[in-house]
Amino acid sequence: MWPLYAAGFTTAFGAHAVAANLGGSSSDAVTSLLTLGALLALYDGAEVLLKPVFGSIADRIGARPVLLLGLIGFAVASSTYVIADRPGWLWVARLGQGAAASAFSPAASTLVARLNPAAKHGRAFGSYGFYKSLGYTAGPLLGGGLVWLGDFRLLFTVMTVLALVVAVWALVVVPEVPPLPRRRQTVVDLARRITDPRFLRPTLALAAATAALSVGVGFLPVTGASDGLGTIATGAAVSLLAATAAVVQPRAGRALDAGRLSSRTGIAVGLGLAAAGFVCAALPGVVFLLIAAALIGAGTGVITPLGFAALAASTPPERLGQTMGTAELGRELGDAGGPLLLATVATIAVLDAGYLVLAALLIVALLTLRPTRTMSEE
Repeated sequence: MWPLYAAGFTTAFGAHAVAANLGGSSSDAVTSLLTLGALLALYDGAEVLLKPVFGSIADRIGARPVLLLGLIGFAVASSTYVIADRPGWLWVARLGQGAAASAFSPAASTLVARLNPAAKHGRAFGSYGFYKSLGYTAGPLLGGGLVWLGDFRLLFTVMTVLALVVAVWALVVVPEVPPLPRRRQTVVDLARRITDPRFLRPTLALAAATAALSVGVGFLPVTGASDGLGTIATGAAVSLLAATAAVVQPRAGRALDAGRLSSRTGIAVGLGLAAAGFVCAALPGVVFLLIAAALIGAGTGVITPLGFAALAASTPPERLGQTMGTAELGRELGDAGGPLLLATVATIAVLDAGYLVLAALLIVALLTLRPTRTMSEE
């Protein structure tokens, strides 16, 4: 399991080490809030298109080869900016990183489910989420330090080495998990599965949580910079968000496995906490910024393991890759759409108005999803 945890760390670190430092940096590639939103969405936009594809490939040829190829691709994409070191190549590198992450991220989730019994899925996904959140935590803080020491080129060098090390580790340690026989699936069968409430509700909840996380990581540093905080300080503030999510996820997963927490309750509480966090982000002062980071982290930390465990429980093992890939598509729509929505509102009005709009949408999601008892029992 450890290389899978490391793979989760890699995609989280790679995504947020760059995202959290774009807003407070002087990079020539970032010229406006709308440009910032587009750069944040680029990584996730590639994942939106490709994660279902790679998830289906993982079901067909096995998740381990897809995991390894994705990690190697991430290293290659990261190295392009190291070699070129020009602002325009930042767009190319982020697109390539997103494409590579769309391969190894659903493959890692599939292996987490396949290598653990169903009764321990909550704990397994909670632990996976914990180490992924460590990447979110280290990304803004360590990324800020690396950018301060050597600009984005040094940061992309570290990401290149990290992906290569994890790829070699996974090659040596992760066992072969052969693909399972699959019944032929028609387009109607696929449509029926992805519109089933057992799939749709946790996926929409994960999308809302991921939108909140992406906006928090990408735009709280902008708010921090306006309050006079430097690059490392804003990175530390955003790391509080990820650290809170890291602490909450394994506890939420264990509570689910033990029957002390239902998906229905956890998702409702998580969405409410995230909404409260964005209301605090709209208030002036560093204290409210820190409270916002903690609330958003807690909300996403509760939702994530519960959503993935519900998806794994309702999916035939031979279709886990496709389900995880398609669910990740929903998450990435939130991950890409959240920054673009906030950037658009902030461009028309002000950044605080964007926070309040997102808080209102999270409350709407809480009221609309209203997960049924059936989902909470899975």
